[in-house]
Amino acid sequence: MTHRFSASPSEENCFKEIPRHKRGQDKLKGIIMKIKSIIILSFFVGAFFLSVGYEYSRAGQKTDTPGMKIGIISVRKVLRNCKRSARYKVEVLADQGKKSTELEKLSKDMQMQEAGLNALKPGSSDYLAQLESLLKKRYELEAQQDFNKQQNTLKHHRWTEDIYKEILQITRDLAKEKGLDLVFEREEPEFPMTSADELVMILNTHKLIYCAGYLDLSDEVIARLDAADSTNQ
Repeated sequence: MTHRFSASPSEENCFKEIPRHKRGQDKLKGIIMKIKSIIILSFFVGAFFLSVGYEYSRAGQKTDTPGMKIGIISVRKVLRNCKRSARYKVEVLADQGKKSTELEKLSKDMQMQEAGLNALKPGSSDYLAQLESLLKKRYELEAQQDFNKQQNTLKHHRWTEDIYKEILQITRDLAKEKGLDLVFEREEPEFPMTSADELVMILNTHKLIYCAGYLDLSDEVIARLDAADSTNQ
């Protein structure tokens, strides 16, 4: 005996609603995917137009802005070759020679007193007087040596600072006259280095490694410095 399964009306309606619900979900997923595709496409389109606009603006800047005029100068060359430096070296050598002569005289006086001290009886009044005079001259010699050293350093510092300020002003004037936009300081290292401190200084300050085709103002700065010195003399 065969039994047939018969569904009730409510069960048949339930089976019919399942496919409809699934179709609704698939339709919703399709709509979401389309929205995502539109958003991604809009993003790429916007990025493309932004890129095109940026390149166009750069091209406009390049065509509208003329090339910058650049000059260079070697301060070391100016200091080495200008007449004021030569004159300063002569003055420094003359001053050092004079001070050296004075120190030599003090040193000879000390040697003579030391020899006389050896001939005196230790502890005697003459011995003590000679010893006092000798110590005073020794202190005087040491103090004079320290003073000369500091004086030379300060004098050289002041001289270098003054002429450097003049070099900067002349360079500015020349740059304005020639319509330059920038002037770089070009300093070529001199090998071998005399000390580790000089090497460290060069490493910290030597920034312009190579330049070609730029206007070198060094000789003109030297000429103006020399002309100014000739006028002031």
